[in-house]
Amino acid sequence: MELRQLYYFVKVAKKEHVTQAAEELRVAQSAVSRQIHQLEEELGVSLFIQKGRNLQLTPAGQLFLKRIEVVLGDLEKAVLEINEFMNPEVGEIRLGFPHSLGIQLIPQVVSGFRKQYPHVRFKFKQGMYPSLIRDLVKGEIDLAFISPFPEHNEHVVGEVLLTEELYAVLPAKHALADKKSIMLSELKDDEFVMFREGYSLRPIVWEACKKAGFTPSIGFEGEETETIRGLVAAGMGVSLLPEMALHQAGPLQTAKVRIESPSVTRTIGLIRRSNQKLPLVAKVFYKYLLDHFSKECKSL
Repeated sequence: MELRQLYYFVKVAKKEHVTQAAEELRVAQSAVSRQIHQLEEELGVSLFIQKGRNLQLTPAGQLFLKRIEVVLGDLEKAVLEINEFMNPEVGEIRLGFPHSLGIQLIPQVVSGFRKQYPHVRFKFKQGMYPSLIRDLVKGEIDLAFISPFPEHNEHVVGEVLLTEELYAVLPAKHALADKKSIMLSELKDDEFVMFREGYSLRPIVWEACKKAGFTPSIGFEGEETETIRGLVAAGMGVSLLPEMALHQAGPLQTAKVRIESPSVTRTIGLIRRSNQKLPLVAKVFYKYLLDHFSKECKSL
């Protein structure tokens, strides 16, 4: 059984037509037909049946296609890994992250990394906490920034990169806007602008309010930090947001006030699959990030 036969088989199965498959493969139709016939003789089964002008997979052909696609996919990954092993300064890194980190942190670290490795490509995927875990485990991404860091998950491993403080975000004319710091309980009578269910910041804010002795009254819900901040600036309520989400100034201004008690923080981590080695180019990026945040923490 030759590798060429397998490639020809998959192409014919997808196109359901020998002539079209041959045109796409840029070989003679007779060559494709001959290789398929030899493959069927070696397997001892018919892989296709004629249906009008097209070919249709037999049950045996359907089973064979399912297995061969996995084999060829693994082969392509192996070739890619060898290429990256020979030259770790090229390749593609598939990186996932939550929206709140895309404002400042992701552009900053990717830009810094590409100054050293300008030929590395990135494929980004934003998502909420559950989808980032799922995409990583399924192998759709290589690495993921995530918050909070998953302490107990057998499918992923990683490192906590930093712990970030959350601030009270208030309308500019709020009675507490000019204070340097407040107790979170001072906001118990305000309506909160919260992230909707599924976003990792929501339970952090909710639990902080419970620790402060009250259940937050939710006036509005949003999906992006800019939306949350905009609604607060428009006087629709108050919120708690991480510092890195407050760097960009918009036309509507908010007040940023430190919370004395309880301490409200979130962990930001970097995770990878626990049962699989990283591609070499992703491994280089992983080490770069650990070094980068180690230096950041020492400088604080």
